[in-house]
Amino acid sequence: MGVSATDQERPAPWLDRVPRWLLLVLGVVAVVVGVLLATRPLTSLSALTLTLGAAFVVTGAVALLTDREERTRWDVARGVGWLVLGLLVLVWLRTSFDLLALAVGVVLVVSGASRIWTAVRGAPLGGTADTSVTALQTSPGRVASGLLGAAEIVIGVLAVRWPDLTLLAVAVVFAVRLVMLGIRLVRRATTRPAVARPADRTTYSPASGTGPGRARPWLQLVGGALALVLALGAAFLGVQARSGAPAVDAFYATPDEVPDEPGVLLRSEPFTRDVPEGATGWRILYTTTAADGAPATASAIVLVPEGVGAGPPPVIAWAHGTTGFATQCAPSLLQHPFEAGAMPALEQVVDRGWALVATDYTGLGTPGPHPYLIGPGEAHSVLDGIRAAQQFSEVDLSPDTVVWGHSQGGHAALWTGQLAADYAPELTLRGVVAMAPAADVVALAESLPGSSVGGLFASYVIAAYAAHYPEITLDEQVIAPARTLVREMSTRCLAEPSILASVVSVFSLARDRSVYARPPAEGALGERLRENVPTGPFPMPVLLAQGEADDLILPTDQRQYVDRLCSAGQSLAYRTYPGRDHLSLVEPESELIEDLLEWTADRFEGNPVTGGCG
Repeated sequence: MGVSATDQERPAPWLDRVPRWLLLVLGVVAVVVGVLLATRPLTSLSALTLTLGAAFVVTGAVALLTDREERTRWDVARGVGWLVLGLLVLVWLRTSFDLLALAVGVVLVVSGASRIWTAVRGAPLGGTADTSVTALQTSPGRVASGLLGAAEIVIGVLAVRWPDLTLLAVAVVFAVRLVMLGIRLVRRATTRPAVARPADRTTYSPASGTGPGRARPWLQLVGGALALVLALGAAFLGVQARSGAPAVDAFYATPDEVPDEPGVLLRSEPFTRDVPEGATGWRILYTTTAADGAPATASAIVLVPEGVGAGPPPVIAWAHGTTGFATQCAPSLLQHPFEAGAMPALEQVVDRGWALVATDYTGLGTPGPHPYLIGPGEAHSVLDGIRAAQQFSEVDLSPDTVVWGHSQGGHAALWTGQLAADYAPELTLRGVVAMAPAADVVALAESLPGSSVGGLFASYVIAAYAAHYPEITLDEQVIAPARTLVREMSTRCLAEPSILASVVSVFSLARDRSVYARPPAEGALGERLRENVPTGPFPMPVLLAQGEADDLILPTDQRQYVDRLCSAGQSLAYRTYPGRDHLSLVEPESELIEDLLEWTADRFEGNPVTGGCG
């Protein structure tokens, strides 16, 4: 089938009428912008909404500005529809990117269902029985259409289930397509479009068995099968990631009758997961006080050494590091409860005959929001865990207690020392050890966007402060393109498989702009952050340890925090460890471990404190 006279007389495409130099400039600009946007998903999403909105508005305007004699009612309705859709995208979608992920999922599902329906009915992909697509009516072509449709449905469901990854994928696809458009424009500007010869326009004819379309159905079949396999593989990984998340069981449910008094033991049961040899473990549920002063419940793990020492063992009250913000992120629910919260020297604690009371904090395991880096809520959980453990009939504990904490737990440990005298004066706290503490939460919030994984912890901060303080909202604190990513990151635990999705989000944001809509030190968030910086007084000895290679809790910020405490008359020992970063500071080979054990033993033995402030 050759080129008809109509084809030969048809005017050239509009691109052929554009000057070549202009095509070249547009092409180069498109490539450069596309490359830049490919590594900046937040910027890319913003550009995408502007592009879509503007394109819809232009489409509508063209339909409405058609010559009145040629314009039909359908043209008017279509033009109005495109205009309204464009304005909605520009106004609404720019502030609600959840809708973009949902729209992608819906479009894929509808498209996939349409492909399957077309394949089942036996119609060609184009929807008309034209001889140029006869090959698509063969059995391989129909099967290929069905496979592609099934793949689109699977990916559409995944898009709705994983909105943060969907948005990142949309941003990358948009950037890549912009690059491809630029390349096409450059090629068109630098090469004269070839005029197709009649022989090039031939299509496959079942009667003749010739033409380039002959192998097309089989290629489509292979492509459709590959697409479905990849989609099912992605779905399998998604299901595995979700199924690997910890689940809250009935132990953490609040009893029908709960005493108003904090620190009351409610229930207990044996606990064996990762309990070191020579110790016996339980998990306990107890009453405490939430960050806002309301009655609450919290859980904890209690370990007691077996047959070590003549009297009741002294207690290490462990405040764990960040495990997540969501309810299922309680260390006592995780596969490796002590490793998840970066507990150092666990075996040495047992060998020395010390007991351990490790709180989960409120909101982790138990109902209510978790007070992530909100001092009173964290400290109440630590102090009431000590109280509840002392009521435990299975063990006899010494009143002597030293509080340990790392990272978030270091913040909690400092607040525990600050509030103990007023909140739990009957307890005997011999000392506080804060290891790489998130003490100056204002400085931390400001520096998190510059850290390799800071965006993940920033999502926990924003989620926690928005949950506890009504004047703080996610919409006000986070730029629109990042809200879905921040919201999704706050629902995952650091120890669950789906955290890989958050890691992808964090690394994709590393070169983009900050997720904060305004500097975190300003406004309501800044005011609340300043309220949660532990400033003392600390009536017990305090040891603060910091790795000098830490890129999460910056050593310069920690030094300034310590200097402020010293200037205010507080007394604490400050020790730094060269070459140690945030996690290696508490690893078994760290120089801190020996210092930690010796300093703690001195507190239990009542030895005098040596060393000046800082």
